[in-house]
Amino acid sequence: MTLPMPEKFWDIRIHKVDIHPGVTGLCVGYERGVWRKDQFVRHAMDWLPEFALKESELKGVDSANMVQMVRDAATAIYKSEKFHKRGEFGELFLHMAKRQVFNSIPAVSKIYYKTARNDTVKGFDSVHVVEAEDGLELWLGEVKFYKDLNSAVADVVKELQGHTQTDYLRDEFNLIMNKVDRDWEHYETMKRLMSKNTSLDEVFKRACIPVLLTYESEAICQCSVCDEEYKKLFINEIREAYKLFSSKKLPTDIRIHLFLFPLASKPELIKALDKKLKLWQQL
Repeated sequence: MTLPMPEKFWDIRIHKVDIHPGVTGLCVGYERGVWRKDQFVRHAMDWLPEFALKESELKGVDSANMVQMVRDAATAIYKSEKFHKRGEFGELFLHMAKRQVFNSIPAVSKIYYKTARNDTVKGFDSVHVVEAEDGLELWLGEVKFYKDLNSAVADVVKELQGHTQTDYLRDEFNLIMNKVDRDWEHYETMKRLMSKNTSLDEVFKRACIPVLLTYESEAICQCSVCDEEYKKLFINEIREAYKLFSSKKLPTDIRIHLFLFPLASKPELIKALDKKLKLWQQL
């Protein structure tokens, strides 16, 4: 099944799936000498309903409730003024990356199972599936929406190590399956895959952990146009970031795919996202 999605926005400057971990470099580009922050924010909002609403809610969208659904999607992200410390934007970026690059299908977002309004919860940052040639794959995502690459790598490696422990995975699988819509076409396949009776060895053969890391980029700040010099700087920077990540002690029994999303300025991007979300909340 291919889900409809917004028109693609990111330029994929580097994409390798035949190495471990795999890697994709996500580029926003420039317009009239300026990094395309505002254009990216508009594009991110196109993904918001799919990211923040349940499948059953999306199926119920019509001309009578469309504005309310958009408002609900914006409200579901957060209402807290402490938005600069929150991870929901990063989770949205990861959702977008998996959908655009691998045509994934959302199973459940962490937005669906917060403990209370504005309370973050531990666990994988998103749960998608990918329809591969040999069957369904489970994609359990991790994201670090950071300014500093070294900090992002250090923190996500700790989570990768912790989140692939047997007891943790079993608990997380139970939580996930309790939130998956029973009418969803892939429910039974996921249920069998996440069953306590299924060996984790078998799960790992059908699973991938996509990791999305952001960081403020020297290459982006040095340039103002997507010319060959910029592309060379961008790709070299992605390769160095990949070397840093892949040199760490990563889990070896499950596939990992690294998305790298360099930024011009995290605070400016957050400010633009927050402004747009608040406008949507007031529709």
